[in-house]
Amino acid sequence: MKRLALRTGVRWKISIAIAAVGALIAVALSLVVHNAARVSMIENAREVQLERLLGAQRFYEATGMQKNAPKFGAKLNDPTIPPSLRDEVRKNRRATHVAQTPDGVPDVWAAVPLANGDVLSLHTRFADRSATIMKDLDRALIIGSVSVVFVGCALGVLIGGQLSRRLRKAAAAAGRVAEGHTDVRVREAVGGVVRDETDELARAVDALTDALNERIEAERRVTADIAHELRTPVTGLLTAAELLPPGRPTELVRDRAQAMRTLVEDVLEVARLDSASERAELQELPLGEFVSRRVGLLDPDVTVRVVHESWVSTDPRRLERILGNLLGNAAKHGSTPVEVTVEGRVVRVRDHGPGFPEELLRDGPSRFRTGSMDRAGHGHGLGLTIAAGQARVLGARLTFRNAAPSGAAEGTGGAIAVLWLPEHAPTTTGSFPVLRVAEERQPQG
Repeated sequence: MKRLALRTGVRWKISIAIAAVGALIAVALSLVVHNAARVSMIENAREVQLERLLGAQRFYEATGMQKNAPKFGAKLNDPTIPPSLRDEVRKNRRATHVAQTPDGVPDVWAAVPLANGDVLSLHTRFADRSATIMKDLDRALIIGSVSVVFVGCALGVLIGGQLSRRLRKAAAAAGRVAEGHTDVRVREAVGGVVRDETDELARAVDALTDALNERIEAERRVTADIAHELRTPVTGLLTAAELLPPGRPTELVRDRAQAMRTLVEDVLEVARLDSASERAELQELPLGEFVSRRVGLLDPDVTVRVVHESWVSTDPRRLERILGNLLGNAAKHGSTPVEVTVEGRVVRVRDHGPGFPEELLRDGPSRFRTGSMDRAGHGHGLGLTIAAGQARVLGARLTFRNAAPSGAAEGTGGAIAVLWLPEHAPTTTGSFPVLRVAEERQPQG
């Protein structure tokens, strides 16, 4: 059976816990205070009753026991004396007794033995003033208990809210780190004067981030060093291949050597992009005209349609590199016709092949992944990775989607890559922002 998971915040958990503990303490203290006050008042009533009875006894004995009746409410040989009190008097002891009544107000008895063997007793109900005091005390205890619960809830919300905010800040900062912002520090995002377990968690996440950054940087340096070292022998291999006699074997050697040289250059480019040291050299240019001209040079068979012309501030060399990689990916893994559409600052490249694999749509471009089994699988899988890296340098966004859902008839779908150029020049790449007087509406796509 699937367990039911109830999701609640730390704030309310702490509030409920403090309120519950406060309620238990308040109830326990209220019961203790109530019982202690009641016992104290009853004991005081016993003493007062006995003092009154002793006064009535002295007066009765001084005026003559045979001539006058007892005064001050005392009775002689009262038949309603409780049995336990009567037993104590028979032992020639002064005694008191408290009897509970159905209405909750106790009866207070006192009895003393006389010299002639008679029993003098006094019987009154618990004093009305004492009962009123007990009622007021109970009311005050109830109000105090309720106040403690509400104050505990408010305190729990305050403390839990502060802890919840710190945890949410830590989670948001950790999420940004997971998105690739490795310069974010969770401890700085949490902030605050009080140091608690949240800071320990933040320090652990920051240490993990630093360790991952060091490992990624080490891997990048190793990749760049390997590619750099391969440059010389690959260049020598190409030179040697040019000296071979014409023929089919020579063409195969030259083709593979050129493919290896392209791979080495791509790996070096990926390493440079990963180092975040690349800077865009910005120019103002008409996007539609630029794309039409460059696509015509790269592949004359591609159809270019300019829906809306727009001037952009970008790096033409990097933009051409992105277009070349997207068109190369469409030629290798898609099917004709390949269409390029320019609308404002948005450039779409679409083919009519089987579409992007689910892994790419879910995780984005990955190095050395050439596609799923239904694609041709040519190339070394760095084209889209380089295109995405160059888009980041431009401050642009590169997205991927399929024109038709999975399972559609072949020829009705296709892969669509969309490049969203920024409205202003990127400032995080070392370039200066370019402000335009008239803003253009960015089309939706």
